[in-house]
Amino acid sequence: MAQAAPAPHRTHSFAKKTFHKPTYCHHCSDLLWGLIGQGYGCEVCNFIVHERCVGQVVTPCCGVAPSLIKNPVAHCWSEPTHHKRKFCTVCRKRLDELPALHCMICEYYVHGECVDFAAADCKENATYCAGSEPRHVHHWREGNLPANSKCAACRRACWSAECLTGYRCEWCGSTCHAGCRALIPEECNFGMLQPIFLPPSAVSIPRTEVPMEAIIGVHVRPPPSQRDFGCPRSVSEEFSSGCEGRSGSGGGSTGAPADQDHKPDHKQHRDRTPDDRDEEVVKVYDGEAAWSRRLYRPVVVGRNWNERELVSAALRAFHVVRDPDLFELTDALAGDEPPLKDPTPLARVTRLPNKRPALFLRFKEPETGGGEVRVYPGRVAGAGDTFVTVECRGEDAVTDLMAAALERFGLDPTTAANDYRCSEILLDRGVSERVLEEDERPWRIVVRLARESVRRMELARFYLQPRRDPHGPTLALFVAMLPPGLSERNYENILVEFLGTENKFTSIGPIYYEYGSMVITYEDASKAVRALYALREAKYEDKHLLVMLLPSIEPSMVPAGVKPLLVFVNVKSGGCQGLELISSFRKLLNPYQVFDLENGGPLPGLYVFRHIPNYKILVCGGDGTIGWVLQCLDNVGQDSQCSNPPCAIVPLGTGNDLARVLRWGSGYTGCEDPLSLLRDVIDAEEIRLDRWTVVFHPEDKQDEPKELSKQLPGSQSEDNSQILVMNNYFGIGIDADLCLDFHNAREENPNKFNSRLRNKGVYVKMGLRKMVGRKMCKDLHKAVKLEVDGKPVELPAVEGIIILNILSWGSGANPWGMEKDDQFNKPNHWDGMLEVVGVTGVVHLGQIQSGLRGAMRIAQGGHIKINLKSEIPVQVDGEPWVAAPSEVVVLKSALKATMLKKSKRGSGGASAAGP
Repeated sequence: MAQAAPAPHRTHSFAKKTFHKPTYCHHCSDLLWGLIGQGYGCEVCNFIVHERCVGQVVTPCCGVAPSLIKNPVAHCWSEPTHHKRKFCTVCRKRLDELPALHCMICEYYVHGECVDFAAADCKENATYCAGSEPRHVHHWREGNLPANSKCAACRRACWSAECLTGYRCEWCGSTCHAGCRALIPEECNFGMLQPIFLPPSAVSIPRTEVPMEAIIGVHVRPPPSQRDFGCPRSVSEEFSSGCEGRSGSGGGSTGAPADQDHKPDHKQHRDRTPDDRDEEVVKVYDGEAAWSRRLYRPVVVGRNWNERELVSAALRAFHVVRDPDLFELTDALAGDEPPLKDPTPLARVTRLPNKRPALFLRFKEPETGGGEVRVYPGRVAGAGDTFVTVECRGEDAVTDLMAAALERFGLDPTTAANDYRCSEILLDRGVSERVLEEDERPWRIVVRLARESVRRMELARFYLQPRRDPHGPTLALFVAMLPPGLSERNYENILVEFLGTENKFTSIGPIYYEYGSMVITYEDASKAVRALYALREAKYEDKHLLVMLLPSIEPSMVPAGVKPLLVFVNVKSGGCQGLELISSFRKLLNPYQVFDLENGGPLPGLYVFRHIPNYKILVCGGDGTIGWVLQCLDNVGQDSQCSNPPCAIVPLGTGNDLARVLRWGSGYTGCEDPLSLLRDVIDAEEIRLDRWTVVFHPEDKQDEPKELSKQLPGSQSEDNSQILVMNNYFGIGIDADLCLDFHNAREENPNKFNSRLRNKGVYVKMGLRKMVGRKMCKDLHKAVKLEVDGKPVELPAVEGIIILNILSWGSGANPWGMEKDDQFNKPNHWDGMLEVVGVTGVVHLGQIQSGLRGAMRIAQGGHIKINLKSEIPVQVDGEPWVAAPSEVVVLKSALKATMLKKSKRGSGGASAAGP
């Protein structure tokens, strides 16, 4: 029959304990009072509890937790690092002393040696299933709550700095006491971020063995070459009393089966106080896999313990909470591996000089040749139970198992072979899946796994799935790092050369020619996976290809009124704070709506969101990053349902001039709360940003530098003209010369430019050098002719000209100034006009940036023509180069940009800032 999960308090192996320093209950977070026997501790997971709270515990033991997960999702582990004021979710001890890992998607923290016992219960971020009604429930994570967290049910404080206690929903951020969790409605609405949240029910990923981190582009640590079983943390010494339970296996709990009542046995634990001479340490190997790698766990046992007590201690060491009668210990050093038997099992163990006894933990195969296996329903419609237990004989095939499981789930067993498939899911160090053939024997698989490792057998499960993948038949791969500007046939030939005809894609397109990127699609999942790994190993022109497996979004599943936020993060911008932000946003939002621009730029994210009719964009980077995203939007907008999504900014660059104008600040410092940033995006108002086309017509085609097209961020026309889009400003002369020097220095030593303050300091030093060095831009007014709206403009004696679209330049300076002038209109960034100002030299630049003086106002207009008579440094939106003699035309672009302007706090929103 279908099984419900056992009561959480019944999954623990509680024993009466004495604590020698202040200790707190992990259920209610109150102090344990008394001198001796103040409370109970779990022999497996260190859960500490008052006697009065034992029956109220809602947290399952970590030895049982993996079996309670209906749809396992692997964590994306970080590199080991130090965490302050955090607790390990497995052993419940502090993380302060040792480097530890955390999941980059959810709030799961764990010691390095505990990572193998972590439950694979990361957030399930892609749950789309055609025809099903979306219902989203809370994803509760225990402990490590933010300071001053209040319970959503009783409004009292529910956090603690003393122990792992309380719960927080990974989706909406609601916090509560463990005892109050049942009072909170089961359904989750994503909290205050609902207006920009991409619901998991709208996202699907192909059902392949490709891990989630490979799809979302998370840089993960490689798995350790071997597990460290020599440093157990199963029971803490600081939680134990006297000699009772001095290590991961000490103590006298009999380890009753998980389905029996784990009422603590007072008499048993009161009587057990063996002295050190009555104990010894034995090495326990978990099956053949551990023996072949010489990996064991040291277990402290009593010399006079019986067989059941020894087996219970060994099971606790490996976080296995099962009936000890199902297992046995055998002598690993004896040739025929005899099992330990009562009355004195340890007396008969083979002992080598100066060596500890070595034992195998083994599963006893029932004499009937079969046993019970658990089958999980996954997303099978109509199956509400966590799992069902099916009696399986040695000769039963997979089809027999599926039919029996469907019957217990209350479904039609005759559809087993046609509508469903069965997989073997292994939760050992991640989540791995293998689809079973119909003639395989499930019980033999269980026995084989048990021989390799008892814990591996415990972490294995059989999983029912519909044969039809909810993702659909089409899988999309994004491929980048190919040469730009080739033909479709050339791109196809290059890819087929790497893939071979047997793994050729079904179709190719769209192709982003100017970036050397494209999307290829498959209708066979196995082919797509083979292609993914083949292309990742491929190199073209000494560059590795970049390949990503893309998720799919079903726009009809996005609720009305929700505008999902597409987040782009440039981890290299300015102060290199993007890594912190991208991790925070992946935890606060759906990870599939957060993209690292190092992985293919903005194009993968824009492709994934192409069918959503209404969404927003958040760009985390400098002015150059914003221009990059807007340029990609220009290229793909016509193929998207939403051609002009509004863009907000988190300023990570050095200048951040557009962010300043739109009130997003001068620069992200790392102190801002990422949640507050997202709330600001929700409240921001939409405004229009004028954009301008800058066209360079070289005077002599033969003299045009060959590398110019590679240096410029724009496109090249047939007559060798260069076309760029300007969002902020266009500089000619001294400011572009300084910008070029800085750009070249950063290209040579990028690692030295990871601080916003240092970057500005380098600018100052370069400016001082320009004051005393050769003046490349002296008498610029003689080398430049200016025409505004068809009228020639006489230039004053200047060394630089700046054409402004926004009233911020050079990290927040306003060259136009605030003074009123009847000759000119009041400027803004949506009036269809540009402002032209002049700079007399480096000193004048410094005065402008310090706010002591404004630039020289020259002209204002909507169409500007400039004639460059010699090679002159120029820059467009911070991208500098030396321009050859040419005619430059700046005219209004047909491309529009909708931006998000941060609302003024406490004023009920900002006043209208434009149409």
